[in-house]
Amino acid sequence: MNNLHNKKLTVLALLCAMAYLLMVTVKIPVVLFLKYEPKDVIITLGGFLYGPAASVIISAVVSVLEMFTTSDTGLIGLVMNILASCSFACVAAWLYRRRPSQRSALLGLLAGTAYLTLTMLVWNYIFLPIFLHFPRAEVVKLLFPAILPFNLLKGTLNSALIILLYRHVFKALDGSGLLPAAEPKPAARGWLTATGAFLLLTCLLVLATLRGWL
Repeated sequence: MNNLHNKKLTVLALLCAMAYLLMVTVKIPVVLFLKYEPKDVIITLGGFLYGPAASVIISAVVSVLEMFTTSDTGLIGLVMNILASCSFACVAAWLYRRRPSQRSALLGLLAGTAYLTLTMLVWNYIFLPIFLHFPRAEVVKLLFPAILPFNLLKGTLNSALIILLYRHVFKALDGSGLLPAAEPKPAARGWLTATGAFLLLTCLLVLATLRGWL
């Protein structure tokens, strides 16, 4: 039991480090002040491995580290980061862990994207006027032209990367002896890989269009 607990802590610590590193090094401007960071990919993979609580833990650890190291948004930024990450990762992980399969993974990611897109409209409506020191009426004007498409693109891009990376991350951890033998092993599915590749290509084309690269 202690060995399994230690392995879980080791994997969670590794995932926290990976998510933090991605947060620091990869920031892709999308629209206005909004930037895409792939840290939620790692946070969601943690949830796929150990359940939604793992996603909450990784998100909280990374967000606290971000607040004290690279962010200038203070407690509001901390809260918004955790809400955004958990809105996507916890929903996707909860649906996947109920009955782990390729189909439930895809459904979980779709549900996570939808939940992220809708809930961030609400949270940005509440917190963005405080964060940007804008009148709420001005923030409302940003919700549908900017906030909604950004989070839809973010959730879809997260989903595409998770689909393409999950099996490889699992194999690496399993080969290192860091996962319990009872953990369900994701099988290769051509249609799922093709779906991930299609979503990734679509997101890249949308991003290139938004940034004026095409």
